[in-house]
Amino acid sequence: MSFRSIPRGAYTVTRQKSRRICAPVIPARHSVMDVDGLQVYVTHKNNRNMYVRVKPPYGQVEVTAPLRVSERTIADFIRERMDWIESSQRKLKQARETLPQGKGFTWNTELEQKARESLNRQLPALRSHWEEVIGRSPTQITLRVMTSRWGSCTPSTGRIRLNLQLGLMDPKFLEYVLVHEMTHLWESGHGEKFQQRMDLYLPKWKQLRKEINMQPVMKKV
Repeated sequence: MSFRSIPRGAYTVTRQKSRRICAPVIPARHSVMDVDGLQVYVTHKNNRNMYVRVKPPYGQVEVTAPLRVSERTIADFIRERMDWIESSQRKLKQARETLPQGKGFTWNTELEQKARESLNRQLPALRSHWEEVIGRSPTQITLRVMTSRWGSCTPSTGRIRLNLQLGLMDPKFLEYVLVHEMTHLWESGHGEKFQQRMDLYLPKWKQLRKEINMQPVMKKV
């Protein structure tokens, strides 16, 4: 390696790395508001937009808002979406009432057996069909009680896990979750390529996702 000589009388300037000044992290603030008799749980965070969610299973209304947004602005935001909120809460109530034998959200041996038998009847045909369409096959499908998700996939091993509750629900939800997890055998994330595949396999998958996320999840005693 050769070095260029520096002419006499010349000088060099060494640029110092500039220090990045990080903005202080402001913790989220939590509060509860009453908007025309509706209880709203508010979280103020360091984000730009405001969101409202009707949370299963009981329809709790949650709002995420920027740090400096006033309660009046939040209340107006809720009022503008009140029809949607009430509609979502009605759907959740209907879903709760259709759970088998009015047993609420708690598993028991009888329900577990019923759900497992239902899934074991449905899965062979579904799996065969979608393996041909998708072009990938899971190495194993496990059925289990899950309290926070409908299914999961480990692409590196090809293992798929399905929520046992799918055996007690409309069959369209089982198909949606199975296709969703099998698509992860191609795409590990939920980015554009994953969504393109889902659009191809199940054109109405986004509507199905919305519907299933409104369903209450049963609890394990």
